[in-house]
Amino acid sequence: MNTRIYRTCLWIGLLAWSTLKAADHPTDQRGYNIGETVANFVLKNVDGRMLGLSEFRASKGVIVVFTTNHCPYAKAYEDRIIALDAKYKSQGFPVLAINPNDPSAYEEDSYENMKVRANAKRYPFPYLFDDTQKVAKNFGASRTPQVYILVREGDKFTVQYMGALDDNSQDPSGVTRRYVEDAVNNLIQGKPVMLNVTKSVGCAIQWKE
Repeated sequence: MNTRIYRTCLWIGLLAWSTLKAADHPTDQRGYNIGETVANFVLKNVDGRMLGLSEFRASKGVIVVFTTNHCPYAKAYEDRIIALDAKYKSQGFPVLAINPNDPSAYEEDSYENMKVRANAKRYPFPYLFDDTQKVAKNFGASRTPQVYILVREGDKFTVQYMGALDDNSQDPSGVTRRYVEDAVNNLIQGKPVMLNVTKSVGCAIQWKE
């Protein structure tokens, strides 16, 4: 089996596994709908300080990304998430990454390993640990990576997009639809987001018992 065929089979297997596991979410998880206001939250950043959504009140909005260390999908999108922050932070839409995974399921997802990963990749954005998983449940997140674009309206943040970053989780050069970029570009121009919900492809969040 050549390398290309092997990689294709591996991704198909991962996709099938993550689709199966995605059903394993808490029964109390409803999640925000488009246009709904997000409740403020405060979580621990990898630099040791507590950071809340309200601290982004000077921004036009926030690109919230639920991601994690161990997931191959999250790793595949890591550089693209960094690029999103580099492109849009100066335009008022910074990235805010949140790890909701239970580290007892994957030690790689522990807070200490989050600090190691953020330092190794030189994350330019905050990387918060949702240790109670309450924030992920409030959002309705089920996979990593999964994106929510929030727009600030006065002191409130409302959801304007939720779903995948783009249409190719395997190969950045093969992307034809950049969902998050298209949505943020429209919001910056004062236009509505035409495609505001897409299906996230990634690893199922590991919930605590």
